[in-house]
Amino acid sequence: MIEVKDVSMCFRMSRDRVQSLKEYLVMLVKGKLKYKDFWALKNVSFSVRPGEVLGIVGRNGAGKSTILKIISGILKPTEGSVSVRGNIVPMLELGSGFDYDLTGRENIYLNGAILGYSKKFLDERYEEIVQFSELGEFIEMPIRNYSSGMMMRLAFSVATVVNPEILIVDEILAVGDEAFQRKSRRRMLELMSGGTTVLFVSHDLDQIRQMCDRVVWLDHGQVKMIGKTKEVCDAYQI
Repeated sequence: MIEVKDVSMCFRMSRDRVQSLKEYLVMLVKGKLKYKDFWALKNVSFSVRPGEVLGIVGRNGAGKSTILKIISGILKPTEGSVSVRGNIVPMLELGSGFDYDLTGRENIYLNGAILGYSKKFLDERYEEIVQFSELGEFIEMPIRNYSSGMMMRLAFSVATVVNPEILIVDEILAVGDEAFQRKSRRRMLELMSGGTTVLFVSHDLDQIRQMCDRVVWLDHGQVKMIGKTKEVCDAYQI
């Protein structure tokens, strides 16, 4: 379903402490800006089979979120290639496509379109989305008046309304209040155990051990180990 081949990602970081846009433009024109290349990923390769749950572990800054964003199409790799066969639902930055001046109802259609859902499909699933979100009459209110919990509940409800072929998860999300968190966790586990191909990043090794078929261990942007869940998790803990 997914083939990651020799992927490297370089970010260019400014080494100057620029205090304003004007100062930045002046230094840019004069050619005085100094940069440092930071390679977040270097020659990363792995594949994911249909229906497989692949875990990705590593310390902060190892490149876990970067590889998920590249596979999702949010970032383009500096080198290498990614091949994906199937529709992806990336559970990375929920609600990032929301328009704060629109109502919850309007944002269901906007965010659904961003995720690739047709209007016909959203019409058919609209009531299901609203019911799952538990927003009730607030669905007709501009989302600028929503609390952060209400925003996340709406975004989660839109993102998980279908069983995607590929699900990309950066930590299992804690969305809304305690009751909704339990419901959203059940929904995530349903998706992850229902034949969907899953890439799952977590710092919780118990979750990785419980849910994943294989694990990739990233260390300083490189694959340090890939293999069966127990073997990789045991080595990572040591």
